Amino acid sequence: MAEDINNLVLEHLRAVRADIRDMRESLREQGSRLTRIELGLAGLRRDQGTDAEGVAEMGLDRLTDKINRIERRLDITD
Repeated sequence: MAEDINNLVLEHLRAVRADIRDMRESLREQGSRLTRIELGLAGLRRDQGTDAEGVAEMGLDRLTDKINRIERRLDITD
């Protein structure tokens, strides 16, 4: 009977170890996916920052001048 109990305990321990191994693999995969998401978001933020800097560098005065020039060319000025 002691032999049966030992085998049963070993069987349960093996099942627990297999479950832990599966959980580790799943966590590793989730970590990898999260890293890819973070990198994608960082890229989007960088692109948005670059776009905003471009408009800021141009300045509102230059933008207004360009609009006025376009209006004059299209002959739609007031």
